[in-house]
Amino acid sequence: MEQASNTGRWGLWIFVLLSALFFLLPLYVMGVTSLKDMAEVRNSSIFALPQHPSFAAWDQAWNHACSGLHCEGLRTGFWNSVIITVPSVFFSVLLGAINGYALAFWRIRGAEVLFAIMLIGAFIPYQLFIYPLAMSFASLGLGKSLFGVVLVHVIFGMPVTTLIFRNFYSGVPDVLLDAAKIDGAGFWQIFGRIILPMSVPILVVTVILQATGIWNDYLFGLIFAGQGNQPMTVQLIGLVNTRMGEHPYNVHMAATILTALVPLAIYLLSGRWFVRGIAAGAVKG
Repeated sequence: MEQASNTGRWGLWIFVLLSALFFLLPLYVMGVTSLKDMAEVRNSSIFALPQHPSFAAWDQAWNHACSGLHCEGLRTGFWNSVIITVPSVFFSVLLGAINGYALAFWRIRGAEVLFAIMLIGAFIPYQLFIYPLAMSFASLGLGKSLFGVVLVHVIFGMPVTTLIFRNFYSGVPDVLLDAAKIDGAGFWQIFGRIILPMSVPILVVTVILQATGIWNDYLFGLIFAGQGNQPMTVQLIGLVNTRMGEHPYNVHMAATILTALVPLAIYLLSGRWFVRGIAAGAVKG
């Protein structure tokens, strides 16, 4: 019995190590390539360590790389991504928390039908709505603007965040709210003083999911942002596809890592809370 347990443990470790190698190897290749000059990139193996490490490719990617006709690097796209991500995450998470709270505790007639409609919205591919949504935004004057991108992310983020919060709140005892109601607390007082303080783990989970999804989005930024408002992901594709002489692979690798740093940092800094929130019931039905 003990031998079988040890065999299973070793098998698990081998699987984890192989999985880590599978995901870390491309990151290693990008990292070492970004620290080489083009002569070394051409004449050495992609796995070889740089002989003379340099951050020149990183500076080029951030400040001077060309994306289409614009050669301003990724710094403009970075700030556009920040402007898009912060309010999109804040409002989609806040509205999802309020909706989930209302559907879990303040059940009105037709609440289940409303929840079913929101579920449909969560699982229908949003690509189906792109064309009519783009036409509607253009007619309302919201196309080609950062506000339009934020609004789209909030609209498509609410069904998912509502589902997560509603499932989490369904495990909270009703007697807790009944006691608050007896003391005279209303809808917003209960939400602000009782529900939100106990929602920290699930809030972190939802913020991580929304922040990484919105930061990594390409399609909405491409369609709704317009020139001058493009997020970092759109600029990255333009940078990689820009053809002016040889392909500067070291710059491309540096630009890719720069684009991925924010979601990576979010997960590394709050991964413990993410696991705790999942364990607390983030994905329970």
